[in-house]
Amino acid sequence: MEPIDTSRWNKDGFIVLPQFTAPEELAAISRLYNDFLADKYDLNGFRSDLSGDDSPGKKVEKITQIMRPSLIVDELMRTATYARAIRIARQLMGDDMAIDFDMMIDKAPGTNAVTPWHQDAAYWPRMDDKRALSFWIALDRADRENGCMMYVPGSHLEPLRPHFQPTPNAALQCVVEDDRIAYGEIEPGDAIAHHGHTLHGALGNTSADRHRRALIINLRPQKMIDYIRGLGYDHLGKREVKNL
Repeated sequence: MEPIDTSRWNKDGFIVLPQFTAPEELAAISRLYNDFLADKYDLNGFRSDLSGDDSPGKKVEKITQIMRPSLIVDELMRTATYARAIRIARQLMGDDMAIDFDMMIDKAPGTNAVTPWHQDAAYWPRMDDKRALSFWIALDRADRENGCMMYVPGSHLEPLRPHFQPTPNAALQCVVEDDRIAYGEIEPGDAIAHHGHTLHGALGNTSADRHRRALIINLRPQKMIDYIRGLGYDHLGKREVKNL
């Protein structure tokens, strides 16, 4: 059993997990991440700009999103990081939890593109079993200057909010007017686990020279993974509101 504060998890819908990934493994994942960003792998259909900025002549992706990197480099699934994610997910939400998908997100320096408030469940087809959580693992220090995560504690206990897209293929978002905001400032190798219904977003990267790279691993019951795959949903399609 991991030393997890389950009461905090149940109350807030997220929890900080210091030193989630060991330094040596973090360095290996970081090198792989940089190879992805440098286009050393064929990422057609896997890579996009989560900011939704499709302006002509754009030279820098503001929020680089690489979906399902473990389909490209399957060694990721055999790392201690992924194994620990499974172990903790089962401790928090049940022994049937399994990895559904993973992704990598990078916020480039000076782009100041925020990740709007949203609940992950808005992206997914409606399911009978709503258990789901994500591990947000920092490859760089994440703070308010370079775009750390933000959460609304306790929001996982509230109904799913209406979501919308301001432009086609942009990130989903919802309206949040709340004074309960908690900032997830963490060090490289630390992680934050959050519930699939927890309201969260992230600040923009206003730093001059610091990237804000993160690896995200999502888990849900294996039965629900099989169900959505049967619907043809593999997390690689167009971004749009699914949970209607």
